[in-house]
Amino acid sequence: MTIASAAASVPAPPLPRPRLRGLRAEGIFVGRSLRQSLRDGESLLMAIMLPVMLMLMFTWVFGGAIDPSGAYVDYVVPGIILTCAGFGASSTAVYVAGDMRTGIIDRFRTMPLRAGAVLTGHVVASVLRNLVATAIVIGVGVLVGFRPRATVWEWIALTGLIALYILAITYLFAAIGLAARSPEGANGYGFVLLFLPYLSSAFVPVASMPGWLQPVAAHQPITPIVETIRGLLSDAPLQGDPWWALGWCLAILLIAAVWGAWLFRRKAARR
Repeated sequence: MTIASAAASVPAPPLPRPRLRGLRAEGIFVGRSLRQSLRDGESLLMAIMLPVMLMLMFTWVFGGAIDPSGAYVDYVVPGIILTCAGFGASSTAVYVAGDMRTGIIDRFRTMPLRAGAVLTGHVVASVLRNLVATAIVIGVGVLVGFRPRATVWEWIALTGLIALYILAITYLFAAIGLAARSPEGANGYGFVLLFLPYLSSAFVPVASMPGWLQPVAAHQPITPIVETIRGLLSDAPLQGDPWWALGWCLAILLIAAVWGAWLFRRKAARR
């Protein structure tokens, strides 16, 4: 065999596949996460049913004792909206932890795409799911007596604030999913965050709490956010709460995004 024929028999190295451009990779992973959510019907159903059941319980069981006039439903709906967002976003931690545990991230890293797009896909899909769930919760609230007085511009501002809050808390849950060693651990760590609305003005006024607890409830992130939502829905004066609400949402989003990116690079580099 001549040198020329031997060289001809050696297969040429495969050409590198072009990387996906623009936001195509993110779009692919958003679709993947949405399909994953639809297959996990139980989690999707519970993310909607639990806040609805919570609202019915507070309205029909505790509402009469808290506010005998029957207006408690107008007070409690904003808190239920944030609770709904928390329940829906918590599943993101489980999905992200599951991806890290099964090793599918290794497969994504061999493909011509940004492996970090999988995290973006989980977050965007969660935001879309939660916005739908929030609309359902508000609709059920109207059926049980909730009467919002918001103007068109207040509804637009309300939607933007809720979407920003969902985005921030979803990124936080995604980072928790990266930090956890298993989906079960991610579920447990995320469950702790679901108690924050109960330590705010979401369900009762801060002034009704014990004196030692009032500073905690007044200065934690949920209180200015829920007060802004309540003010927008009732067409009431907002004072300084919107600025605190935006500040807290942006701070949580920034911290969660930086933490999540660092965890993703650190864990993916070990594989």
